[in-house]
Amino acid sequence: MPTKVIIGAQWGDEGKGKIVDILASNADAVVRYSGGNNAGHTLVINGEKYALHLIPSGILRPGTICVVGNGVVIDPEFIVKEIDSLIARGVSMDNLLISDRSHLIFPYHKLLDELQENFRGKNDIGTTKKGIGPAYMDKTERCGIRMCDLSNPDTFAEKVKANVEFKNLLIEKVYGVNGFVAEEIIEKYLAYGERLKPHIADTTKILYEMAKQGKNILFEGAQSSLLDLDYGTYPYVTSSHPAAGGVCIGSGIGPTMIDECFGVVKAYTTRVGKGPFPSELNDEIGDRIRERGQEYGTTTGRPRRCGWFDAVLVKFSVRVNALTGIVVNRADTLGSFDKVKLCVAYEKDGQITTAFPASLEDLAKMKPVYEEFDGWDENLSGCEKFDDLPESLQRYLRRIEESCETKVVMVGIGPGREDIIMVN
Repeated sequence: MPTKVIIGAQWGDEGKGKIVDILASNADAVVRYSGGNNAGHTLVINGEKYALHLIPSGILRPGTICVVGNGVVIDPEFIVKEIDSLIARGVSMDNLLISDRSHLIFPYHKLLDELQENFRGKNDIGTTKKGIGPAYMDKTERCGIRMCDLSNPDTFAEKVKANVEFKNLLIEKVYGVNGFVAEEIIEKYLAYGERLKPHIADTTKILYEMAKQGKNILFEGAQSSLLDLDYGTYPYVTSSHPAAGGVCIGSGIGPTMIDECFGVVKAYTTRVGKGPFPSELNDEIGDRIRERGQEYGTTTGRPRRCGWFDAVLVKFSVRVNALTGIVVNRADTLGSFDKVKLCVAYEKDGQITTAFPASLEDLAKMKPVYEEFDGWDENLSGCEKFDDLPESLQRYLRRIEESCETKVVMVGIGPGREDIIMVN
């Protein structure tokens, strides 16, 4: 491999988990480096569906070390439940490691997330209200509490009491609702700490040594580039850095130790929540894509907005992530359409551009410039290599390569592990 990064190159939900699971067959370690349980990966293994949120997708590959890196914010109650649910299905947790530098999500983070989102009213940003943003705020404000603090009960208690005292002032005086009792949180979280203790480690050292030894390490992103705090459609973004640059900070691995970076995309485009979406289809075609692709959130169940593939957006992701290739998932979802469109540029005030703007006001004014392709058969199950694909789909994929200025390295033609075609 030996070190490969897998990121989302659109607005998320591109099927990264499946690609990570496939590549994990040759990986010594799979690392989650950003986000929290506001993300989800859905995998289909031998007809069984697995929905993962914090635990890396490689956990379904026996013998693969799975690391939750320091860039992830962790709700300990949630991860304990996720561990238990997987154990109940016969999945071993022996190789799960959690960074001792990762920050914890507390009940006051979740309540503040909800109160702040409700206060925004019509200007809400679509948060999942799981405390992710407030936990990252505390991290930046340098009052966050980390996984390593659980190993020192006295220090942990002092930090929780100080935070609860301040958060209660905000919760009670500003929002007018009841706050929290520090002792209750302390007791509960120290119990979580005991449960998670066998998994907590200095994962930066472990990953560094593995990289030096030439081990195969796979870094999996949560969310995607267009939800990155710096490069996404701000403010409708997440609170961390799912872009490739976040790998180094979120896992403790240096940039010179990364060999390849693949971006995962769908054969069309989706997004959840608010914000401009130039190629969105608010018609029966968009509805048809949603139903055929079962485009509903893994974590929230929210219906996803659907539209044609936006090559301008993906080309931007290729550039800011220095992608060495893209994986095109869900080619089967577009099967049976008479015609398929590809957005290759934007038009604004009579001017054609292939630049993706920073301003949401500018993006909202962009009209998609489409190229049209003949459709292809929905049943791609007999295809084993690129040349087996329908010619119209081959032309579509080659045009994606040209428009995005990168190569297509894999094509997803169904939900299972086996439904993948290696191209380059």
